[in-house]
Amino acid sequence: MPSPSRPDAVVPEAGQAPVLVVTGAMASGKSTVADALARTFPLAAHVRGDMFRRFVVSGQASMAPPLSGAARAQLDLRQVLAAQAADTYAAAGVAAVVQDILLGPDLERFTARVRTRPCYAVVLTPDAATLAVRDAARHKQGYGDWTPDEFAAAARSTPGGLHLDTTGWSVAETVRQVLDRLDEARVA
Repeated sequence: MPSPSRPDAVVPEAGQAPVLVVTGAMASGKSTVADALARTFPLAAHVRGDMFRRFVVSGQASMAPPLSGAARAQLDLRQVLAAQAADTYAAAGVAAVVQDILLGPDLERFTARVRTRPCYAVVLTPDAATLAVRDAARHKQGYGDWTPDEFAAAARSTPGGLHLDTTGWSVAETVRQVLDRLDEARVA
């Protein structure tokens, strides 16, 4: 019998594998945590929302604040495509772990687009100082016109899902918390 903290203990409804959404600020650990979380399932895909942005090779709108109408439209398209990809994987029996920046009302909009049940959401909320240190250590710096303080506050105030302050946590500790508290992460 599977352990209650293992993802295979999650009983998919209607024969579908689950969809798990991992979100947070830039440099919060979304990619690393989502990949490690996906690898705990016997069969899973890591759906990277930012890949759908990279597919736009001309006319890509700037995501600098404030977002233009074109930027919002491209962001919405990116989220629609990521939700469809997650649903397609789940319908095929592949657990889908989606990773993207879905803060504020974007998380609720995204999870409403996902048709798969169960659907879970985890919001990583390390403090702004941690975000700044992690961002500076990466090969790509993401903040530009935005600040770690703005993103930390946005993540912490995002409604829904399981919020985890991962300041000082390892990837393994974060994944363990997600798996142990999966019921708290259920959004649909």
